[in-house]
Amino acid sequence: MRISRTPVPLAITRRAVLGALAACAAVRPAHAQEMRFSHVYGETVLPRPAERVVSLGFTSHDPLLALGQPPIALRYWFGDEPNGVWPWARPYLNGAEPAVISGEIAMETVAALQPDLIVGIGSGISEAEYAILSQIAPTLMQEKDRPAYGTPWDELTRLLGRALGREAKAEEVIAATRRQFAEARARHPDWAGRTAAAAYHFGGETGAFARTDTRGGFLAELGFAPMPEVERLAGDAFFVGLSPEDLSPIDADLLIWISTFDEAPDLVSLAMRRMLKAHREGREVFAGSQIAAALSFGSVLSLPFALSQLEGDIAAAFDGDPATVVASAEKAGLSP
Repeated sequence: MRISRTPVPLAITRRAVLGALAACAAVRPAHAQEMRFSHVYGETVLPRPAERVVSLGFTSHDPLLALGQPPIALRYWFGDEPNGVWPWARPYLNGAEPAVISGEIAMETVAALQPDLIVGIGSGISEAEYAILSQIAPTLMQEKDRPAYGTPWDELTRLLGRALGREAKAEEVIAATRRQFAEARARHPDWAGRTAAAAYHFGGETGAFARTDTRGGFLAELGFAPMPEVERLAGDAFFVGLSPEDLSPIDADLLIWISTFDEAPDLVSLAMRRMLKAHREGREVFAGSQIAAALSFGSVLSLPFALSQLEGDIAAAFDGDPATVVASAEKAGLSP
């Protein structure tokens, strides 16, 4: 069960530094409309809207695609998807075939791509790594008050829209995503204020995601209230581990189980799950590998995809009849 985004360190070597400096030998002319971005490591200046973008953030290629700017290279996170692009974003490639950067990333690899922008938001790179990358091309990082992997989807989309000179397009795609969630809330006013938890159980480890995580945030976008004990236990973390013998912190009106697999034998055999009201009343939903990936990405493209896949099951769970089949739970063997 993958519950974190583990950063892959960039290779900082003497050869990498020399290669990076060589790649920057050609100085780009200044532009009257240069753009300045303040961030955790200082300030980045873009002389003009970017056209050749290397996306080192594990999920930042999604908003780039939504904005109509396929990156020339993107960072591999997980899965076995062509070009590292999942189904919700694949139509936006429009024939592009970005290079996929996986494993340890050498500075020469990035320099050889000759980018005019490097997106480091959501990459976990260090300040020393940033210093070298920024000699290759202007490099964007998260704002000072954001954790390495904590830039909200709309903020990231807006930042990249500005860097590409596509602010209007950014506002358009953000509004479209927000509209889809607003329409879902309008279709299901009975969800407002009901409690919900996004939880996981794999290999004997049980836990839940906080509201600040993309999975908890998805439920909040639909009008659900978080479980207070999950929020208290998580503190500043994005998830909290729980004892399999005490699942009371996730005893919510709606329980979505997040899994990187499409079958969940460990979860089916979790004894204390059967004590939860969501199980007894048929209000469990199972998010298998593809939907779980969409929720983990939490992007302007993946969130609407997750909504389209989960809305029907959540509605079935809340129809007031425990006998109503929730298709994903039934398929995973979770139905009461």
